[in-house]
Amino acid sequence: MTKTYEFADINGARIHYETRGSGPALVLVHAGICDLRMWDAQMDAFAQRYLVIRYDMRGFGQTAPVASRYTRHGDLRALLDHLDVARAHVMGCSMGGMMAIDFALAYPQRINALITVCSSPSGYTGSGDRPPLWGEIVAADEAGDLEKVCALEVALWVDGLKRTPGQVDAQIRQQVYDMNLIALKNEALDMDDVEKLEPPAVGRLGDIGAPTLNIATDLDMPDLLDVADLMATQIPQAQKAIIMGAAHLPNMEKPAQFNQIVLGFLEKVDHATEHL
Repeated sequence: MTKTYEFADINGARIHYETRGSGPALVLVHAGICDLRMWDAQMDAFAQRYLVIRYDMRGFGQTAPVASRYTRHGDLRALLDHLDVARAHVMGCSMGGMMAIDFALAYPQRINALITVCSSPSGYTGSGDRPPLWGEIVAADEAGDLEKVCALEVALWVDGLKRTPGQVDAQIRQQVYDMNLIALKNEALDMDDVEKLEPPAVGRLGDIGAPTLNIATDLDMPDLLDVADLMATQIPQAQKAIIMGAAHLPNMEKPAQFNQIVLGFLEKVDHATEHL
């Protein structure tokens, strides 16, 4: 199986990415507490059927931040151009899912299917309630204690609201800590100048034409369960799947079930496309 790690010079940044497999393109976009390594348990399974593309957004993993204005969805379009990929299935987790929604609205001609994982659309405010540990995270950040911020964010997002650290796979917790600390250190450089989609996606969900799967979990923040219902209702070709026993990163905690859900959805999309 062909596996390639590369860097692409895109919009003034040097984007780290990997491609694996062959077939229709499937892009995996990481969460804001991770980098492309969060998809390790998906790559081989997905590459049996697809050209799988995963990459580090600016300021994450091996992609350094750059002091310039940009859009995350614009960077993805440029990466697809670099790879000569005209259209792709796009899946994103958390912040990556928000960006994937923006991409579907900004470049509808470039997307075949949209999958969001524990995500919300840009502009969504939810209940407005701050999650537990938020005050501690803010205090640690103001004190410049990035290691404490990182540990608290792992507790918030990886453990979730209903589990103790001892109830979560220690290897997953450590991997997310390592990925998130890179992002936090880059964020502290205050170089990021990302532009947002205007108008935001939350008021435009009905304009998404791609078949869409919204994946949520029972141990994530309540607002993210609510917004999965919202998106399933307002996006014309949307459906929802709930993964039990996982928090914000179900692909890492429940990879076999996650992979089955995603591949089953994409198989139906591909079959429908072939018979148009």
